[in-house]
Amino acid sequence: MRRDMGIAALGEARLWLGTPYRHQASLRGIGCDCLGLLRGVWRGLYGAEPEAVPPYSGTWAESAAPGTDPLTEAAARHLVPAPSAEIAPRAGDVLLFAFRRHLPARHCAIATGDGAMIHAHDGACVAEVALTGWWRRHRTGVFRFPEAGSDPSYEEPVATVSLTPKTSMTLRTVS
Repeated sequence: MRRDMGIAALGEARLWLGTPYRHQASLRGIGCDCLGLLRGVWRGLYGAEPEAVPPYSGTWAESAAPGTDPLTEAAARHLVPAPSAEIAPRAGDVLLFAFRRHLPARHCAIATGDGAMIHAHDGACVAEVALTGWWRRHRTGVFRFPEAGSDPSYEEPVATVSLTPKTSMTLRTVS
């Protein structure tokens, strides 16, 4: 049976709502930045991350080598580009943003498919916010998570059930 990875990705992203912002972190409920949120959603869908993320500064995009776009290049290695003919992103799409036209992408989010996105940014918790005109003008890429089974590191997604605020139980599908 073919899974809708967009809906699954959106469900994973919503589990991160309220996670405090922490630069370079990727621990649900503890802290993450925008890339950490994306990494956490990937782990929730497939298990292990596809590659190690090197340490990065808050201004890494400004210091990227001329002609490079590290975030977009990494997305192209592991995600599927959305058809450019589509105007509105679908639920679970990965959105990339550049804050200045001449700079590479330096922010990412997960689209909700209804004119909003889930993202992490400095000074706030992971939140679902409107995909306003400002965000749409700064969007540089839209990617999708690969379908289940199309990634060699894929494992069946897990469901995490919160028992109390400090404990959880992970459920796996057994075949």
